This record gives sequence, structure tokens and C-alpha cells, in this order.
Amino acid sequence: MCATCGCGSDGKTTFYLVDKDQPHTHDHSHPHDHVHPHDHGHTHAHPHANEKKIIDVEQDVLYQNNLLAERNRGYFDAKNILALNLVSSPGSGKTSLLERTLKDLKGELEFAVIEGDQQTNNDADRIFATGTRVTQINTGKGCHLDAHMILHAMQGLKPKDNSVLFIENVGNLVCPAMFDLGEKERVVIISVTEGDDKPLKYPDMFHSSTLCIINKTDLLPYVPFDIEKAKANAKKVNHHLEIIELSCTTGEGLPLWYNWLKSKVLQPEAV
Repeated sequence: MCATCGCGSDGKTTFYLVDKDQPHTHDHSHPHDHVHPHDHGHTHAHPHANEKKIIDVEQDVLYQNNLLAERNRGYFDAKNILALNLVSSPGSGKTSLLERTLKDLKGELEFAVIEGDQQTNNDADRIFATGTRVTQINTGKGCHLDAHMILHAMQGLKPKDNSVLFIENVGNLVCPAMFDLGEKERVVIISVTEGDDKPLKYPDMFHSSTLCIINKTDLLPYVPFDIEKAKANAKKVNHHLEIIELSCTTGEGLPLWYNWLKSKVLQPEAV
């Protein structure tokens, strides 16, 4: 169970490497060396005997995650892999953006993808159809990916040196903000069908991201979304945040995203 939000995978996470030549499917019990907090029916406010213990457990969960995130980061650095953690609420268009990117930049960059969802391989199947190597992580009742899951997924995925690794996190703007996966960049995606006050409602996610993509701009004439207000709200939370507006449907703005992505890819050192 996640001590930060109470979600849990019941100790069971499932990994699917989508590869017709190399099937790789297994369940993975998620061992921790910390104590799991229990749910109980106390709803009234009073000094709670277990309060300090709960705080300690949360700190321990994040401490252990951060250690593994540093291990992942070292692996990425050693192999010159650009790892990007894509975060959003459900329905923002993360998978559509990935599909379009993988097709348009095929032959220019080498890609691999880790997909995170509570259930189904639907997104991994869409990515696999682009010809990209992909692993699906099903978190069960878990609402986020963590560094341990990424470490385990990479053991099967084996991304190539000098490649780009997209990690599409579980759709959620809360808990994923707290879990460092070892990524180089965190990209938060919102769409114009959501509220333009999302950055103010979920500041941790926007504060910890380096790029904000505003997606589905082709729908702006039909929705009451104030794009300038959304950008201003995002800048209030994180004035360093870069912002790109785009539409995966019309292709408008995609060159800006591709240029940003290419600017982050480090060229391999000459031998």
C-alpha cells in the first residue's frame, strides 16, 4: 500500500514486455522493508498515538524510492539514455502524443517506452503497433509508478544506448509528483478539455516538471478554456516551466515539441 495516498497493488505488480519474438510476462511481488500502515475507522480529531509512525513510514517509502531512482539515473547516464517521465490526468492525450512522436521521428531517434496503467495492455499495444519496443506495467490498485517498478521493467526492456526512454505514468496529478523514477525530465501534459486552473489545484506536479504541454488545442473554439490563463497559472507555480501548445490531431505545435526533445538528447561521445 502506498503510504502517501493509501493506494496499493496488493503487493502484486504485473509486467508485460510486448514483443512477439520474446514473450515476457510475469507477476512481481513488490517487496518492501518498511511497515505498511493499516486503515481504520477513526474519523474524529484527537492526538493519535500512531501519527508519528505514519509519518516515518512515508519518509521511509520515499527514501527507499529515491535510492532506487538514483540507481536508475546512474544506469541512464552510463548508457546515455534520455528518460522522460510523462505525467497527466487521465484523458490528456499522452498516448496519442507518444504515437505521433514515435511515428514522426522514426529513423531519427531510437525509442523505448514503459507504459503504466492500473489494468490492460491497451496503451502498450498502440505503442507496439508503431514498431517501438515497449513494456506495460499494470499496477493493480496502485495510482503511480515508482523507481523499483522502472528498475524491474528495464531488466526486460533493455533500452539501447543513446536512446530516448518515454515513461508514461499512471494518469494522476497527485501521487506521481512525489515519486522520482530517475528520469532526466518530467513533462506534465494537460488538455484544453480540462480546467485552466489545473496548475493551481495540483501545484506539486507543475512545480516538479520542466515542461508543460497543452494538448488538443484544435478544440479551443469549442471549450471554455482560457489558454493564457492556464499558462499564467502554471508560471505562478513554476516560473522556470517551459510551455508548448500543440494538437496531435492537426499537427500544429508538434515541431516545437520535437525540437525541444532533440535539444535534450545528448550526442554520444566520440571514441
